[in-house]
Amino acid sequence: MEMLKEMAVFAQVVDSGGFSAAARHLGLTTSAVSRHVSRLEAFIGGRLLQRTTRSVSLTELGEQVHTACVRMVNTAREIHSLAGSYSARPNGVVRISAPVVLGQLWLAPLLPAFLDRYPEVDVRLSLVDRNVDLIEEGIDLAIRISADLAPGLAARPLGPMRYVLVASPQYSAAHGTPATPHELPGHRCNYLGYARFGAAWTMRREGPGEAEIVSIRVPSRLTINNSAALMAVVEAGGGIGLVPDFTARAALSQGRAVRILADWTFDEPYAGTVHAVYMPGPHLALKVRAMIDYLVAEGALGA
Repeated sequence: MEMLKEMAVFAQVVDSGGFSAAARHLGLTTSAVSRHVSRLEAFIGGRLLQRTTRSVSLTELGEQVHTACVRMVNTAREIHSLAGSYSARPNGVVRISAPVVLGQLWLAPLLPAFLDRYPEVDVRLSLVDRNVDLIEEGIDLAIRISADLAPGLAARPLGPMRYVLVASPQYSAAHGTPATPHELPGHRCNYLGYARFGAAWTMRREGPGEAEIVSIRVPSRLTINNSAALMAVVEAGGGIGLVPDFTARAALSQGRAVRILADWTFDEPYAGTVHAVYMPGPHLALKVRAMIDYLVAEGALGA
C-alpha cells in the first residue's frame, strides 16, 4: 500500500502539535517531515493542515484523515506486539499509564528490578490522573484504582487500596486522639477535594455481631487534589488526613505519622482495588505479561 510512512508521519505531526516536535520524536529533519505531509496531501488531493508560524491545526478533511491514520498506527503497534508475543523471551517497549502519586510512590520504585530482570524490555511510564484510552494513546498497560472497571477491558487485580486516617505525633500530642468517629468534626481534618471525595464519610467497624456503621460529615478548611501533598500537610502538623494507604506507608513505618481510628475502615469512594488493565485478546505480548506477573508477585500493596 502507498503512503503508509506518510500517514504515520502525519499522525505524529498532529499528536506532537507541530513539525519540529514530530521531527524530534521521529528522528527526522523538519524538512523531511514537511515533505512526507506534502506528499500525503498531494496523494489525497486536499489540504490536511492549516499552518501558521507557531502552530498547526487540522482542516475538516485533515480530521477525517487523522482518525484513519491513528487507527493504522495502532494496528501496526498491535501487529508489533503480536510478533513479540511469540519470541523466546520478553522484549520491546512496554508503555504504562498510572495515577500520579501511585506511580511515584509504588510503581516507579519497582521498575529498576524489573529492568534488571528483563534486559531486552524498555519501559515508558506516563503518570496522569485520568483514565487513558489504551488504543488511542498507544498504552499497553494501565494501572487503575477502582471498584468497578469499564467493560471491554481485561484486568488483573494487584491488591486492595484503602484510605486511612493519619496524623503527626506532634498533632496528636497537642490536640489528642479521637476515640470514635463522632469526635472527628472537632479536629482539623483534611482530605482530597475532587471527584466523589468530600466531607461525607461512612465508616465501619467489624465486631462479634453486626458491623457498626457510622455516617458523619467532617468539615475542612483545606482540601487538596493530590494525596502526596496532603500527606505533607499531615507531617507538618496540619491535622488529621484521610489518605490512601500507599501514600502513608513510608511516614507510618518511619514514625513520622500515626494511625487514627485504626480499627475503622471506609466505604466507597474511599476504597477500591488496584488493577493492571489491558486490551483483551488471545495473544498478550510477552513483555506485557512479564510486567503484569512481576507486579502481581512483587508489588505488595497496603499500609
